[in-house]
Amino acid sequence: MPFFGKAKPFHIQPLVRDFAEDCATLHAAAFPHSWAAPEFEHLIGAETTLGDAAVESRARKLFGFILSRKALDEAEILTVTVDATLRGQGIAGKILDVHLPRLARHGVTTVFLDVAETNVPALRLYARFGFDTVGRRQGYYRAADGPTVTALTMRRRLS
Repeated sequence: MPFFGKAKPFHIQPLVRDFAEDCATLHAAAFPHSWAAPEFEHLIGAETTLGDAAVESRARKLFGFILSRKALDEAEILTVTVDATLRGQGIAGKILDVHLPRLARHGVTTVFLDVAETNVPALRLYARFGFDTVGRRQGYYRAADGPTVTALTMRRRLS
């Protein structure tokens, strides 16, 4: 499904192992404690993991991605990452537009995620998609400079 806007045209497709290195690069730019390419390769290839990617249509450049792990009828969004130079252009929303129905097609009825309580853009995005805060994890994340940040556990029912 192609999308157009400020960014170059892109489409959403299932995340494949070929993008593991690109995932690691985007993730490292977005999070102080990121995952390496072999970890992404393992996650993307796991039977219990579903991922979707925003890919620039011509150059096959990764603009952003999401990874979720499924267990029975529940899933946890492990990460949502968008290229820092492209944030604020609706890419994460387009990925979620595709990813949440895909989870539902795989039998998921409830989705959970953790997000830093200081990540206001992500909190707005998740609220727009119907996620509600159901818990708090004090000091769950560690910032690059050392202090900890509380994570909010959010949930959305898909059915």
